[in-house]
Amino acid sequence: MLKGMGQLGDMAKLMKQAKEMQGKMTDAQAKLDEIEVTGGAGAGLVSATVTAKGMLRRLDIDPTILVPSEKEVVEDLIVAAIKDAQEKAAVAAKEEMAKVTEGLNLPAGMELPF
Repeated sequence: MLKGMGQLGDMAKLMKQAKEMQGKMTDAQAKLDEIEVTGGAGAGLVSATVTAKGMLRRLDIDPTILVPSEKEVVEDLIVAAIKDAQEKAAVAAKEEMAKVTEGLNLPAGMELPF
């Protein structure tokens, strides 16, 4: 009865998948605010905790390194800890977003959002 309507059926299926993926993307974006990772520097003397979106939530500095003569070292350790945490956050975000695109058969190298 609907012979010849295959392309319309395929388009409807594609639109349904796109709508489902949009909902999953919204959920995944919200979850990225909840996922926290911690990076460190100086063998744990400084640690930084960020969300999977890279927002700094906490910074912990061992008080033994807070001496005026070590100011530049402490600053470098803070930057290194934040960078480490942000790199881990990027990995966590990529893993979370990969869950959304799982099963979509996207071409190699294609990432969302576009």
